[in-house]
Parts: sequence; C-alpha cells; structure tokens
Amino acid sequence: MKLLAPLRTACLLATTLVLTGALASTKDLEALMSKDGLQKISVKGVDLAYARPGATLAAYKRVKLDPVEVEFSKSWNPTRTGSSLKLSTDEREKIRSGVAKLVEEEFARELQANNKYPVVAEAAPDVLRVKARIVNLYVNAPDTGTGRSRTFVSSAGEMTLVAELSDSTSGQVLARVADRREAKTSRMQMTNSIVNESEARIIAAAWAKTLHKALDKAQGIGSR
Repeated sequence: MKLLAPLRTACLLATTLVLTGALASTKDLEALMSKDGLQKISVKGVDLAYARPGATLAAYKRVKLDPVEVEFSKSWNPTRTGSSLKLSTDEREKIRSGVAKLVEEEFARELQANNKYPVVAEAAPDVLRVKARIVNLYVNAPDTGTGRSRTFVSSAGEMTLVAELSDSTSGQVLARVADRREAKTSRMQMTNSIVNESEARIIAAAWAKTLHKALDKAQGIGSR
C-alpha cells in the first residue's frame, strides 16, 4: 500500500507513542510492531498493519471489545469556542470519555449488524479480542455548549486508531494495526458538539467496517 509521507510519519509517531512512549527510530518501532513474529502486510483502508503469518479469522464468530483508551494530541491546547479561555480539566475529560464511548458504540453497532458478530464479555475459542486505542486526538473548535459564539471549520479534527487483535483464550496476538483519519467536509461548516460527534462516528464506523469485512472474508489475515 502506498502512503503519503506525512501520513506515514504521523502514523509511525502515533504508534510509537502508544507502544513505548519514548522511541526515537522507525527501526525500533518496526521491532515492536513485529513482536511475537508478526510481519508487515498491506490491508486496504489501513495505513500500517502487521500480522502473524498464516493466521486466520475464520474461527471467530464473536468479538470481545476492551474499553477504548483515548489520548489527545500533545499539540492540542484548546480554548472555548469564541473565547481565549482554556478548556477545563472536566471539559477535556468529557471530550475524551465521549470519544471513547462513541468508538466503542460504533464498533459494537457495526459488528453486530444483521446479527453477524455478537459483542461479548467472556473469552472463548470463537471470540476475537480487540484492544483499540485512540491517539493524537485533535478536535478543532471544541464546543462546550457554554457560549453563543460559533466557529466555521473545514475539518472537525483528526485521530489515529492503534489496535491489537488477539485470540481471547490463548492471548496470542494475530495482528496490530494503525490508521490515521481526518474528519473532512466538502465545505466550510459551523462546528458544534453535534457536528464533532457525527464526524467522529463516521471515522469510527469506517474502522469497524474494515474489521467486519475481514471477519466476513475469513481469509488468512497474514497473507498478502
């Protein structure tokens, strides 16, 4: 899969922050992504993917979703819309927990559509464990609902998904992926909490659909 240099760099950085918190080189990153014998592969719709050679999703009929963790971009230093006042700790936490919740909801909704892949809490031989983390979350013009001002933007923001798929009973890691998405609109629009949530759900749903399709195909996830 071809990647634009800026996109690839952003994804590598995001994954580095998640897996180690302080790695300096791509070589170190690749060593971590390939840990447990995983090899780099190409997956349509995903920026970076590493999978266990010969691994398959054919046996998995249900999914166990770990609670989604969310980290803001280190460069995100937001103010209230139309104000110079910084967001409070509570306001930032509300955004963080809100994104975590909606990502979990979209994964569950998409996977369980048409009674396909029930989301369960227990481990079992037919249960795929999905551990997802959102990093580099950047929300443009966050709306806290406390003022009358509104800001027009062409993007609600961006976030990167870093996920690990594993067998729920043995704990064997099948794949690790990283994918950066930006919320884009075709025109300038007034941002508010409803718009921001809608854009985030669109991104989360796209990630969930990629996993759904992989389960549907039930092919060797490690094959090219």
